[in-house]
Amino acid sequence: MECVFGLVGNGFAVVAADTSAVHSILVHKSNEDKIMILDSHKLLGASGESGDRVQFTEYIQKNVHLYQFRNGIPLTTAAAANFTRGELATALRKNPYSVNILLAGYEKDTGPSLYYIDYIATLHKIDRGAFGYGSYFCLSMMDRHYHKGMSVDEAINLVDKCIMEIRSRLVVAPPNFVIKIVDKDGAREYAWRESIKEPNAPAV
Repeated sequence: MECVFGLVGNGFAVVAADTSAVHSILVHKSNEDKIMILDSHKLLGASGESGDRVQFTEYIQKNVHLYQFRNGIPLTTAAAANFTRGELATALRKNPYSVNILLAGYEKDTGPSLYYIDYIATLHKIDRGAFGYGSYFCLSMMDRHYHKGMSVDEAINLVDKCIMEIRSRLVVAPPNFVIKIVDKDGAREYAWRESIKEPNAPAV
């Protein structure tokens, strides 16, 4: 019952994701961070088969770093999105990854942006989007409440509304969510929304 969603505001983009690691009827952990910080000004939120998600997102992250190391300049958000789309398209014809991605970034020239990339390598630049079962509720909430030029407070309020809707409407709702933001000051973790705390590991 995964959910990743994001939106673009006035000078920033925000991405939120559930933090449940689930297999079949088992919950393995409830603090799995599914939003990777690609570089100083990019976020990559992913949903899908856990093995594919971890392997593919780490592969993209290391290649983005390699490009910057070789060329001395970072990829733009659009370039990173197109590179990610190309790798998914290549894998689609060999050994496809079951992973859906929301890629958010910020550039001085163009400002914030958000890209939708699904498992069959569809790429779109969007203002708001969502993946997973929670998207049924998030997209309708965003259609109702989203508007261009939202402030950070307005965007976080909308994210919280989406989380509350998922928790109250989805039959097997994930308990915890992580929210990250990217703006002129960089990509960073903004907040957690937790209803279940992970127990501390016993002392050995």
